Amino acid sequence: MSHQKVLAALHQIAKPHRVSDLQRFYKTGPGQYAQGDVFLGISVPNTRKIAAEFKELSLKSITTLLNSPLHEVRLCALIIITDRFKKSKDISERREIYEFYLMQVRKGNVNNWDLVDVSAPAIGEYLFDRKDSLATLKKLAKSESLWERRVAIVLTFGLIRKGEFDATLTISRALLKDDQDLIHKASGWMLREMGKRDSMLLRGFLKAHAHQMPRTMLRYSIEKFSETERKKWLRYEG
Repeated sequence: MSHQKVLAALHQIAKPHRVSDLQRFYKTGPGQYAQGDVFLGISVPNTRKIAAEFKELSLKSITTLLNSPLHEVRLCALIIITDRFKKSKDISERREIYEFYLMQVRKGNVNNWDLVDVSAPAIGEYLFDRKDSLATLKKLAKSESLWERRVAIVLTFGLIRKGEFDATLTISRALLKDDQDLIHKASGWMLREMGKRDSMLLRGFLKAHAHQMPRTMLRYSIEKFSETERKKWLRYEG
């Protein structure tokens, strides 16, 4: 089993006629957030099927795939390691995957919103038992990289699922003045997920920050509230 076989399998199911649509959808044009990203034209479900076939791939081969300029190749690699993380009961293996993942994030290989969102929510669970987790997230949230900042907030989903909300609140506050809509969406998403588990905590955050929250962040965070309550909070949007 090698990265060459993964590449061959992905190329075999590529649909070149879908490439232009994917490039538009994922904003790969000049000046857009994913400028220059290259696609093969493969659906996510089909990419997942290939990932399942190569679930035992070594980290060395996964590293090679993550260095690929092809979007679906990087996505396949991330699905493999994320599924491996989810299934593992070995703390050493989970730590290895977590540290490997952060390295790939910092290298710039997790560089579109779908790549972040397919991996960070699950791998973020590792932060639950780490004393340095908040420091790591704060550092990512201060990065000049849009994708590192998105990883910072989406990693907190793993903590939300375990009933830990402090990191979501802290990183959401840190990102209030971020100028990227993809960050506003991710922060609002995480606040909404937190609010599904503790609505009063979300209301407390809104009471303190609704007046300064970017419009998208505010709207995403209150999606599960009643229409009446949503209208109340939307009075604060800029």
